[in-house]
Amino acid sequence: MQRQPMIEVQNLSFQYSDGHQALDDVNLTVFEGERVALVGPNGAGKSTLLLHLNGIYSGDGSVRVAGLPVSGEHVKRVRALLGLVFQDADDQLFSTTVFEDVAFGPIYMGLPEEEVRRRTRHALRAIGMESYIDRMPHRLSAGEKKRIAIATVLSMEPKVLALDEPTAGLDPRGRRMLIELLRSMAQTLVVSTHDLLMVKELLPRMVILDDGRVVADGPTQTLLRDEALLHAHGLEFPQGLP
Repeated sequence: MQRQPMIEVQNLSFQYSDGHQALDDVNLTVFEGERVALVGPNGAGKSTLLLHLNGIYSGDGSVRVAGLPVSGEHVKRVRALLGLVFQDADDQLFSTTVFEDVAFGPIYMGLPEEEVRRRTRHALRAIGMESYIDRMPHRLSAGEKKRIAIATVLSMEPKVLALDEPTAGLDPRGRRMLIELLRSMAQTLVVSTHDLLMVKELLPRMVILDDGRVVADGPTQTLLRDEALLHAHGLEFPQGLP
């Protein structure tokens, strides 16, 4: 059976108000079930690209999620289909309890109270944190906050998870727990990261962005062995890779 494209980006360009060209004619297709890493130096356009996937930014070109254009009347539906997890979990957690944060998405979707509660508990159960339902998010550790941030999008039952630097700021234990959590996810994954060891372990396809352009797209194992390519685009070659 032929896989369906979940993300289709065609000729996407975006310029900030100060004139900086953040994206320059980006083309990218991600198919259902794929696990894709977006890597590149700071300022390459990785986060900007993610923010186009759910309509926070809108540039010149075409962006579609699950066949829907990311524009106008479709944006609300797209934001249910594609769950975006920000780099800083504090940008995503703003309520007084974990329950309220995780329930926010289903409430935004207009679901009835019983379904909101079911989805909230299911999302927390999926990340192994159902017992945290009445906790205060601001008192959690960085790793716990990251996992709750993932639950806030899982409660909307998305088909795609897009994560911006998910392991940034985590200690080794928190990083390992997050990687194992992502490994267990059934959704299509798009992950922007500098953590090339996580990419090697978790994400079979790698897309390198630099200066707003896609400069390489291929199997992770192949691209990670191209030391000259990595160095040319500001990436640190992980020593000791087999």
